[in-house]
Amino acid sequence: MQPRDCAFLFAALLSSAVLASEPAPRYNVVSLQASAQREVPNDLVKATLTVEVNDATAAKVGNALNRSLNDALRTAKQFPSVRASSGNSRTFPIYTRGNQLQGWRGRGELRLESEDFAALPELIGKLQGSLQLGGLQFSVSPQARRAAENALVTEAIAAFKARADIIKTALGGRGYKLQSLDVSSGQRPPPVPRVAMAQSVSAAPAVAPPELEAGLSTITVSASGTIEILE
Repeated sequence: MQPRDCAFLFAALLSSAVLASEPAPRYNVVSLQASAQREVPNDLVKATLTVEVNDATAAKVGNALNRSLNDALRTAKQFPSVRASSGNSRTFPIYTRGNQLQGWRGRGELRLESEDFAALPELIGKLQGSLQLGGLQFSVSPQARRAAENALVTEAIAAFKARADIIKTALGGRGYKLQSLDVSSGQRPPPVPRVAMAQSVSAAPAVAPPELEAGLSTITVSASGTIEILE
């Protein structure tokens, strides 16, 4: 065999191998999506309390700030069902219009988190004698969200299959083959909750604890993918 014939044979074999490795073209492929959702009670609340201090020197501001936050953390330890942690804290100078140093200001945060909707408001009421309530955020706890998502996976896939059957019938197919499927989840945050102040029935605490209405969050699981309609 001549060298030129060998080269031609090698090129033919290589071309055949490339063609064999390429996937066969697919027709009647349709992309679709379906979802399932449900409202889940919010069972987790996060609160941020802040304290601000003004004084002549940075050292005095820092000392007062640390003392206030340390006292708040000690109070929070009396509530085992509430998780407390330090938040952002900073000290900065205050200047007059003439750019003269007038004093110092400090701001610190205490962050609280709990599933106990009775203990957390009580703690907030105690702390509001020296700290300010910066905000409340309600959500579904990770364990409750996982339970809801696991239940919704079956519903989302069933909705996907139902939609695939509708598409198959509309296109006149005898069946369909699943090509790909992706399952994802999401949570729509609840509207801003109403937080009311309870009526104080005694002289203590100095600030009445807030009444919490956690509301609901919407959990959604989506199933998206592609199917091939069989003729």
